[in-house]
Amino acid sequence: MNHFEQDVQSKNNDVKDSVYAMGIGFGAFATIYIIAQIFALLAN
Repeated sequence: MNHFEQDVQSKNNDVKDSVYAMGIGFGAFATIYIIAQIFALLAN
């Protein structure tokens, strides 16, 4: 057995971390999009 598999640094579930990162990324881009739409509406 690989000795790296015996002494893992993090026992977290990777799926949970991936979903969390995807949500943060989506939230950031959605916020930028919403701010841009507000400015576009105010410019008219």
